[in-house]
Amino acid sequence: MTVPAELRQKLQQYRQEHVLAWWDRLTENERRQLIEQLSSIDLDRLTRLYAEREHTYRPPDSSRIKPLAIVPADAPDNAAMRAAGEETLRRGEVAALVVAGGQGSRLGFDHPKGMYPIGPISRKSLFQIHAEKVLALGRRYGKQPPFLIMTSPATDAETRQFFADHAYFGLPREEVFFFCQGTMPALDLATGKLLLEAPGRLFLSPDGHGGTLTALSKSGLLEQLRRRGIRHLFYFQVDNPLVKVADPIFLGRHLAQRSEASSKIVPKQGPKDRLGNLVLVDGRCTMIEYSDLPDSLANERDANGRLRLWAGSPAIHIFDMDFLARVTAGAGLLPFHIARKKVPYLDDTGQIVQPQKENALKFERFIFDVLPLAERWLVMETSHREEFAPLKNAEGADSPQTVQAALTNLAADWLRCAGIEVPRTANGEPAVALEVSPLFALDAEEFAARVDRNIRINGATYFV
Repeated sequence: MTVPAELRQKLQQYRQEHVLAWWDRLTENERRQLIEQLSSIDLDRLTRLYAEREHTYRPPDSSRIKPLAIVPADAPDNAAMRAAGEETLRRGEVAALVVAGGQGSRLGFDHPKGMYPIGPISRKSLFQIHAEKVLALGRRYGKQPPFLIMTSPATDAETRQFFADHAYFGLPREEVFFFCQGTMPALDLATGKLLLEAPGRLFLSPDGHGGTLTALSKSGLLEQLRRRGIRHLFYFQVDNPLVKVADPIFLGRHLAQRSEASSKIVPKQGPKDRLGNLVLVDGRCTMIEYSDLPDSLANERDANGRLRLWAGSPAIHIFDMDFLARVTAGAGLLPFHIARKKVPYLDDTGQIVQPQKENALKFERFIFDVLPLAERWLVMETSHREEFAPLKNAEGADSPQTVQAALTNLAADWLRCAGIEVPRTANGEPAVALEVSPLFALDAEEFAARVDRNIRINGATYFV
């Protein structure tokens, strides 16, 4: 196999021909893979991105940043909104998409994070909890929502096998769709050269959660779902087992507003919470990273002492499918963000170098960059206790211990609403582990309707 003349010429044009230095030592399969990698990248775009490497992001001037109008969690018209959302679920117009490209490295778990066993009693994986919520929606409303799982090259094969090994957790196989997010090559910080991780392989990394939309379009799934009548896409991240998948009230508000991009928010617990801030910038719904919000704005409070900018993003959204078709039609609608990282690479002598300082540029797209493109949007409040307990760290905050406690607390809250007492510690926390299977109940109302009101909780209890 030889290098196609057009590809060789392009590499020379952009001074990237060094990636062929080991060509003669490669197997035929390695050569084929390298050609596929090189043919898939846009060298012109990479050159332009490299030229922007010294560009420093500056948040908008504070005069342009305003608080959003936010629908409270206990709004009086929730019943009507729920009815509207339930109707669109009955019509089969909703799909659920979980972003699951990450590994469980920070958890000390050498598998896709979605495989992590998080159930306090059941030890169900994150994947199983989410899949059973989608399955329960289908049983409740008579139409099975499609379940889309976005993987990455690092998690794709193992995730697919995990679902197959568990019979897709009861979901119809034809309603489970896997698609892999895109990748971007890393560039040497000093020279702009493509980095190799092996003689016949570029160093590639996932292109960020914003790449979900591009990958959805490129896979053909976006158009396939639109053709079958899916009008709304519920988006969430795999590490949050509390998320109310396709929450009917949220759906109903999304419909009533004719929103193109709807978002849930949780109240920030402090001015520098590690959550993105949903705000208005020049009249558009926009997210500003916690690290980019000026301290003067982050600490600003209203007359009641509440943070003026208090809307933190748990990455729970509903997108209109026609809107997604529009924003994925062009190549450059979502910008790439440039990050300086330490990236191992193959040097000129064929040795792998482990850099001691930042040596490379990586490029990612972020899902929140799509929000300002919406002409109509909705922002609705939820709470940490009800809907946000992300699993990120092995210990401390956002760890298995805190997430399992959150799942127990949710079950305890539902038991209390049903009039059932739970043993408590001196500080009022549940004294035993509790868990509710999504197949038993999706919310407090369904739980109260199904649970035996005469039950006594004396120890760890799993409702299934």
